Amino acid sequence: MPVPDYQTLMLPVLKLFAQGKSSISECLDDLKREFDISEEEAEELLPSGKMTYLGNRAHWARTYLGKAGLLRSPKRGVHEITELGRQFLANNPKELNNKVLEKFSDFSEWRSNSLPNDSVISEAQAVKTRVTDDQTPEDAIHEASAVLNRALRDDLLTELLRVSPARFEQLILDVLSAMGFGGGKLSNKTLTPISGDGGIDGVINEDALGLDAVYIQAKRYAAENKVGRPDIQRFVGSLTGESATKGVFVTTSDFSREANEYVQRVQQRIVLINGQRLAQLMIEHNVGVRVQSTVTIKKLDDDYFTSD
Repeated sequence: MPVPDYQTLMLPVLKLFAQGKSSISECLDDLKREFDISEEEAEELLPSGKMTYLGNRAHWARTYLGKAGLLRSPKRGVHEITELGRQFLANNPKELNNKVLEKFSDFSEWRSNSLPNDSVISEAQAVKTRVTDDQTPEDAIHEASAVLNRALRDDLLTELLRVSPARFEQLILDVLSAMGFGGGKLSNKTLTPISGDGGIDGVINEDALGLDAVYIQAKRYAAENKVGRPDIQRFVGSLTGESATKGVFVTTSDFSREANEYVQRVQQRIVLINGQRLAQLMIEHNVGVRVQSTVTIKKLDDDYFTSD
């Protein structure tokens, strides 16, 4: 039979992880048997030619289960069922889809931060799902892109929490350099020593002579650990000690209301970048990501058909 949609795969995928599977690749043979998917159907590739429909839809089923807290990923490419997931299966559910997942607060919050109408969520569905009556094809593509980017931002934040402190600080410099700071030249950005840096993790010269510089502080915090006003005050003190006028404070978590209010009152120009914004900047400037596929939209060239 044809490969089922990603929502149909949710419950079987969750059960497979409950049985001890640790990756989507380990689940594919079981899914083929359960849904009587032929080898030809299982090997059918997306238009990008880089992933099968079965792998893509199983991947998105796993992603959505993770957003609901039913699965977790202790390390890259490895997933396991959570206690919440086992409790859900203990009730012998007959179905599992987006409507059911909406009952989980983590999932509904993620959906609300992604799109108001998340009807298209994967390349496979972008190709095969009928556009709704109130959507133009361009709207459907943009909605699908927004969901994909939301999931990618979450994946990036997960990876950022796994890298070493030194690698994280270097990554921040890479992002700012890619944005044009220091003219994009590696020679115009430096890291300070890991210990005894006085609250400054890096410096980017805005001109070739180093007459003006942006000082950087990076904090790799878990989502629940917000950067507060005391952290910003220490950073401001470090800037004052360097006679610096510009600073960028980056964190993988977020900033407290007091921290945001405080930077509006100090003499230095300080930009605060939280985890979501950092991940989005990485996507926009191609740091830590790569293009998987490209959709080209063409229109009629009126000029070509215009007679002289």
